[in-house]
Amino acid sequence: MRRFFGSWIFLVFMLLLDIYVFQAVKVVTQNSLPKTRFIIHSLYWVISIGALVTLAVWPFIASGNWFRNWKVYLFAIIIGIFLAKLVAVLFFLADDVRRVLVWIYTKVIPQKNDNVNAAELTTGIPRSVFLSWMGIAFGGGLFTTLVYGFGNKYRYQLRKIKLSFDNLPTAFKGFKIIHISDIHSGSFTDKEAVNHGIQKILNEKADVILFTGDLVNNKADEMDEYKEVFKQLHAPHGVFSTFGNHDYGDYVEWETPQHKIDNLEQLKQVHAGMGWRLLNDENVLLEKDGQQIAIIGVQNISGRGNFHSYGNLHKAYTGAESVPFKILMSHDPSHWNTEVTKKFTDIDLTLSGHTHGMQFGVEIPGLKWSPVKYIYKQWAGLYTDAKQKLYVNRGFGFIGYPGRVGILPEITLIELS
Repeated sequence: MRRFFGSWIFLVFMLLLDIYVFQAVKVVTQNSLPKTRFIIHSLYWVISIGALVTLAVWPFIASGNWFRNWKVYLFAIIIGIFLAKLVAVLFFLADDVRRVLVWIYTKVIPQKNDNVNAAELTTGIPRSVFLSWMGIAFGGGLFTTLVYGFGNKYRYQLRKIKLSFDNLPTAFKGFKIIHISDIHSGSFTDKEAVNHGIQKILNEKADVILFTGDLVNNKADEMDEYKEVFKQLHAPHGVFSTFGNHDYGDYVEWETPQHKIDNLEQLKQVHAGMGWRLLNDENVLLEKDGQQIAIIGVQNISGRGNFHSYGNLHKAYTGAESVPFKILMSHDPSHWNTEVTKKFTDIDLTLSGHTHGMQFGVEIPGLKWSPVKYIYKQWAGLYTDAKQKLYVNRGFGFIGYPGRVGILPEITLIELS
């Protein structure tokens, strides 16, 4: 009932937003030909009402499989339109504030003549029209960018990084690790494109492959079509994996608690069936030329209260105390600050994912930004605290928004030295 009420509140908010934005549309089309103005206004309301109706009936169509590969795009487009209007509204509100201030000024301060806005009217384009155009331009730009991002979701970017550690055993100098995270197989619609990413991983001939969680969005059967694809992954020292927050099925309503338990057990079998060693609060020792390093894997542990923590790092760590070099696989990077750097200072390298870099941002020389940085202190790439290092993978897959803008899907190749 609460969810139903919340949905209708959101729909009413969207309708009010549509009405408010339409006032700006009328301003920028006021000098157009009547026929042109009629077409623009009609298109605006056809799209707006269409989006509202689609959201209203979404619970009925989202449960069906008849257009599984399209509904995620449809939903993303509707949300993109909504976000574009929100951005545009910032400019429209600025103009409304300006007009209120001018009105107050004219009422409170005596004027020498009635031509109060003469300067504004002689600028050639009234400021309200300018701000209206600016709002529409920025909102439209955001929407266009989001649509463009649909084509980036399988553009796997190989990032190579060399990490030096004083205590790394000499036998592991030059040891190559492939790190991937956040596959989210339930979002995939193109098996050939995913297979291209797998081949890109295999081409690097890494010594070990480490996957740091979120194999699925919610359910184990999301992997049915992709098990054979990911089963191709292999490395001399093996493929190791951990669970992420989505793997536990916390974000769907199950018929019974037992169904949720069974789903998790089925997902464990998926890992095993692909030849991946799932590390649930445990560690494994890799040996080379008589020397060892430890791979420690924990279930999801979050430093944020809105995500459930399942793991036990103390349990996972036990037995690896005397190993000279340790790598921790922990899905959520917030775990690093809250526990790893405080209580387990001899864990040399932590590998995480989870953030996806929000699948939206800017990464160019001299500038690295995403809205997710205001939520996670460590959200993409390499971070250092004393002798400890954290690497946050930007994610192999995607969820929610079926695309990426500026933050491309990542395959990380780490060479130890």
